[in-house]
Amino acid sequence: MEPDDFIEDRDDIPNYRDPEEIDAGALSLALGTLRLLGDDPYLRIQAFNLSLVDQFIMRIERQLRQRRFDEEKLPFTEIGFLSAQTQMWIFASYEILRTWRERAKDVVKLARNGGLALKADALDKKLPYFHPGREARASELRRIIEEPSLIDGITLDIRRTHILFSQLEHVRIALAKHEVSGKKKLVAYAPGLASFNRWNGSLEYEISREGAIMGTLNRRDIADSLRALSDGNDPSSDQELESFDKFIKGPPSDLWE
Repeated sequence: MEPDDFIEDRDDIPNYRDPEEIDAGALSLALGTLRLLGDDPYLRIQAFNLSLVDQFIMRIERQLRQRRFDEEKLPFTEIGFLSAQTQMWIFASYEILRTWRERAKDVVKLARNGGLALKADALDKKLPYFHPGREARASELRRIIEEPSLIDGITLDIRRTHILFSQLEHVRIALAKHEVSGKKKLVAYAPGLASFNRWNGSLEYEISREGAIMGTLNRRDIADSLRALSDGNDPSSDQELESFDKFIKGPPSDLWE
């Protein structure tokens, strides 16, 4: 019997595609639609690696989900291996988005203050050795100088990734630093503790601050959100982003004092 065979049709059940239905390169291609990321060969390698490991983890998640339905208890070693792979994948997802977003914001700032040419000239400065990374970055900036409309697209991409990155940042900081995002003095609640998502088999983490739980985020949701970047959907409005930023900060601290 399959895990969902006993469930009647309901509108509130998450609809996750079977891993076999997801193209192996979909995540990598979706990340490549972000301006500046798709043009950088080194970031594309990171995106490819992320996509490759995502396929590997999805197979483990599906297998354990089926076994959890068939068996009373899963072996600790197998759950532990999934936990280790999941955390490393989340760290990698965070880093590629963080690296790209910082670069994108820097480029937008340089464009606004007229510093693109100066930055490109500095990167083009002759060195006593070949530096492909600097040359690629200088070429990237000169292309933007020639096509200033690219700045609008970069700005939109920054907005499109804002909510996902903020959620991912909260989970990553709790896992890696045992702290609360934006509050170094706050100790994270049970960092690393995860529940097993019954619908997709991935591990799910709380997004919390002190006594408030603002939601949960599971690994598959992160991967699906990254794949959804290829849809080219419009970013959230200023009001929606402002509302989200207020929400993710949690309730006032004096409620817990």
